Amino acid sequence: MTRSQDRKGLKRAAFAAGAALTVVAAVAGSAPGAGAAPASPAGTPKLKLVAASKAVIADRYEGNSGVYLDLGTYVTVDNAPLELKVTRKSYKDPIVAQQILRNGSKVTTKTLPAGLVKDFGGLPDFLEVSIKNAAGVEVQKSTSNFCLNNASGRLRPDAPATSHYPESCSTNPFTLGSVWGVEKGWAANTSAFDYDRPVDLAAGEYTVKVGVAKKYRDLFGIPDDRPTIALTVREISDGGEGTAGGGGGVGLTAQSAHGAGGGHGASHDMAGMEGMAGMEGMAGMEGGHHYGPRGADAPTPSALSHALEARGLAHHLGDGSGHTDGSRVAPALKSATKRPTGRAGVPANVPKPDLRSLPAWDIAVTDGEDGDVAGKDYLAFSANVWNAGPAPLVVDGFRKPGADLMDSYQYFYDANGKQVGYAPAGTMEWDPRIGHEHWHFTDFASYRLLAADQKEIVKSGKEAFCLANTDAIDYTVKNANWHPYNTDLSTACGQQNSISVREVLDVGSGDTYTQYRPGQSFDITGLANGTYYIQVIANPANRLQETDTKNNVSLRKVVLGGTDGARTVSVPPVDLINAP
Repeated sequence: MTRSQDRKGLKRAAFAAGAALTVVAAVAGSAPGAGAAPASPAGTPKLKLVAASKAVIADRYEGNSGVYLDLGTYVTVDNAPLELKVTRKSYKDPIVAQQILRNGSKVTTKTLPAGLVKDFGGLPDFLEVSIKNAAGVEVQKSTSNFCLNNASGRLRPDAPATSHYPESCSTNPFTLGSVWGVEKGWAANTSAFDYDRPVDLAAGEYTVKVGVAKKYRDLFGIPDDRPTIALTVREISDGGEGTAGGGGGVGLTAQSAHGAGGGHGASHDMAGMEGMAGMEGMAGMEGGHHYGPRGADAPTPSALSHALEARGLAHHLGDGSGHTDGSRVAPALKSATKRPTGRAGVPANVPKPDLRSLPAWDIAVTDGEDGDVAGKDYLAFSANVWNAGPAPLVVDGFRKPGADLMDSYQYFYDANGKQVGYAPAGTMEWDPRIGHEHWHFTDFASYRLLAADQKEIVKSGKEAFCLANTDAIDYTVKNANWHPYNTDLSTACGQQNSISVREVLDVGSGDTYTQYRPGQSFDITGLANGTYYIQVIANPANRLQETDTKNNVSLRKVVLGGTDGARTVSVPPVDLINAP
């Protein structure tokens, strides 16, 4: 994917989310009293499915394979917030989902049926969609998942000004804990479709009927409302003009982002852009490789709810007394204006980050990318290092005039957010290569390919990183920040003329890199077939101070086969997680 395609996708997604919010506002004026559900007990949310508009337009782009639909349907929430806590104890344990019911200071939980929630991407098969053509013949019938943290907006002026819930659903396969929620008096978009699941509809006029699956109506007490939407599918030629003819294509109307990561869910790879529409460049990714802007170190379009980008701080939420819901809405830590002075040191009992590596995934054999040696075989993969807390990892870099290196320092804070210490932490280096062009913190992680006896075979050249909170790995840990500041590289990495840079990995979040770039994937040309392990090491040189360094290493088993030029790889599951 080129950087111009990245910018094009970002522009489309931003416009689309804005359109979605506009139509929510249109609903808000007429919603009170219109087909309302029966009154709910105190502390129990009252849910209703509504359509923001009676008609929507979806665009097909010439030469592609389908249409992305955002039908403008929303679940409205009133009487109390809709909140779910989704966790698993380990990769050996199934996912458990609980509804959190808040009635003043009283908090109760309700466990959802076992097996209902299968991953951390949202409620599966929540929405039922039937599409009929102009002749009244049903041409598509499908279900779609519902991420409660999808793009959303307020229904009325007395609703909370901001949402304290996280702003995306994670598709990182090794996520451990998520929080999903919709504020009282808010609505969340239900009809966002995955970017890799376009709907095959020819240009023309359609009627779409949408409803909530019975199992969720029964579970949450949702009325059986089935809004009908008039859908017009237009074909957009390369010149950008709409036509009435048929043909294939990728298009969108008001598709809203409900990422990851990773997105980034958002992510530094495609895992952080789940549900992101308008990314027509995806279809052109050679070989079907599942990599994206983070693999190229280019800025990644945010997968956050555009409704909340300018949210500010909510006065009734966040750090401070009386905040029992586990969330934090804290201002971003700003880079210090000058180097720390005085003797470096860290009090013994000060909170520290806990860096942990996840098993590798998205593993594939490739013939290399631009810059790799032609005719060789490479083993590519995605890897994530995350922070289990209880404190953020905060690293500042300070530059000597004209130098391409910065001196780095790790900072430490007490429970009130006051800086209480610092320690030298190596360097940051300027990476001038196209697709990078920002400051990398050195020795954050390293990758190795190990033989069956777990002795090193090949070492990746990637050890310098720009830190960003691309994936929500576990938002149920102590001090997890549900609204991390630097979620993409455009906010995190500095510019060539920067005099100082601050890079942060917040509590609960991880940083995913896809190792498809030259020098990052493993050269396996001539390597014997058999069993190997991809080793991911966090903080390999121990330059960073942590609460625990015993969990810094992860291994992922892979089995290589085939012959040079036609190598294969199989990837066994990690306990219950089957993520090749």
